[in-house]
Amino acid sequence: MNDTPHLPPALATGVGSLPGTDAREAAKAATGSFEDFPHLPELPARGPGADMIGRTAGLLVELYARVEPSGWRIGDRPGRDTRRAHSWLGEDLDALEEFTQGYEGLLKVQAVGPWTLAAALELKNGEAALSDPGACRDLAASLAEGLRQHLEEVRRRVPGARLVLQLDEPSLTAVLRGQVRTASGYRTHRAVDRQTVEATLRDVVGVHDGGPVVVHSCAPDVPFALLRRAGVAGISFDFSLLTERDDEVIGEAVEGGTRLFAGVVPGTDAPLSDPAGSVMGVRTLWRRLGLRPGLLPEAVTVTPACGLAGASPGYARSAYAHCVRAARSLADNPE
Repeated sequence: MNDTPHLPPALATGVGSLPGTDAREAAKAATGSFEDFPHLPELPARGPGADMIGRTAGLLVELYARVEPSGWRIGDRPGRDTRRAHSWLGEDLDALEEFTQGYEGLLKVQAVGPWTLAAALELKNGEAALSDPGACRDLAASLAEGLRQHLEEVRRRVPGARLVLQLDEPSLTAVLRGQVRTASGYRTHRAVDRQTVEATLRDVVGVHDGGPVVVHSCAPDVPFALLRRAGVAGISFDFSLLTERDDEVIGEAVEGGTRLFAGVVPGTDAPLSDPAGSVMGVRTLWRRLGLRPGLLPEAVTVTPACGLAGASPGYARSAYAHCVRAARSLADNPE
């Protein structure tokens, strides 16, 4: 029996980041575009603390980080960078609360997952936390507690929402393959044992007790099978990076009830085809796998390929609307 929390059908949503610096505009876009599955926007253009690493570092419990010329580094006490991260997140939550009055339904919040965080956060010696197994354990435990508190805060602000937690893990494949570079740039950190990676992810996924967790990665070779074993309800990925080598694990994921968040709309300004054309590859994959067409709307949520922080504001709005139309096309004409 699969005890992974079920993720109900939802046709389209965003990945997380948007361009610009106006929290109210971003919340309006995310809630107005995706009436059935809005998300808490992230606005990294505001600067340190609004970026994905700094934002998640601000959620950590009894661990603090500050900005150094080389990136975010764990420090002894909270400083202005931590305060700034808390301030930006508070602003975003205020805006989300304003635009979700009376809302009941799915709502997604995003944070960096434990392995991408370990690859990005530096220890005092300048090396990534990834270099120290004890630091990785401490970081994951701190993140888990921080996420638990964050989810409670969002529930308090949007009491009718069914929360979906998204863990952003773009560095996960590099961690598994020993491809994360050391501070010198001349070497790479040793690959982390797959069972350790899986167990840590399972622990962090478990903080959303009874709620669905999605892992997002817009890198190639997403480890679908490992993520499913770790208990995720959905996997979010750049659809254009799939190859036929992925067919078997994709088919197993769908048949096992894992929802696919198919990133079919470019994350930076690009010409957008007709909505049906954007999901043509999804239909082709379905036929290749011999899956029932009627399963498509239940198994696939349409998203941009990655966050939209690097897009123009006009394109970001168009991309969100395009995701909704493409998802509707998939639901109306699954074959």
